[in-house]
Amino acid sequence: MRLKTIVTAVLLALTATFPGCSAQKTSFSAENKSEAGAIKNVYLSGPFFNETEIKNIEYAEKILTENGFSLFSPMRHEVDAEPGTNEWAEKIFEVDRDEIEKVDLMVVLYYGNNSDTGTAWECGYASAIEKPIVLVHVNRDGDSNLMMHCGCTTNIYLDELADFDFDAMPVHEYEGKMF
Repeated sequence: MRLKTIVTAVLLALTATFPGCSAQKTSFSAENKSEAGAIKNVYLSGPFFNETEIKNIEYAEKILTENGFSLFSPMRHEVDAEPGTNEWAEKIFEVDRDEIEKVDLMVVLYYGNNSDTGTAWECGYASAIEKPIVLVHVNRDGDSNLMMHCGCTTNIYLDELADFDFDAMPVHEYEGKMF
């Protein structure tokens, strides 16, 4: 419970300067694109700790690469250090943070209010540095923490990802259950 409280406090601190959900939406303009009119680099955030999560990451990777995006997916990246060590953790953190800073857009697979804390951190950091974020709600019947859906540019569901217009980047407010 303490970790959840800490994560919530960090997300609150990162987004405290924004008065409300609508006011927070990061604008999506040519400034956010690698080349005029074209999104090129995407960071795919989301947990990959079980079969369902891995399957959903693979699905999103397929859609994004088929749309011609250069994709950074943390599930696919390794560092030269023993897993589980402090050196490994620091290297993973640095690479992921640096990749978030480089991309044009972040796509986040979100499992609701009890989602992965690493995903929540990545999303909060991207929001703080004003990266556009597509929050992809995996469960239509799930719930959402307001810090997640308000801190993103738009909200869609996983079954809408294949048809989402990344060029127009339509803004969809979250309308489901929230905490």
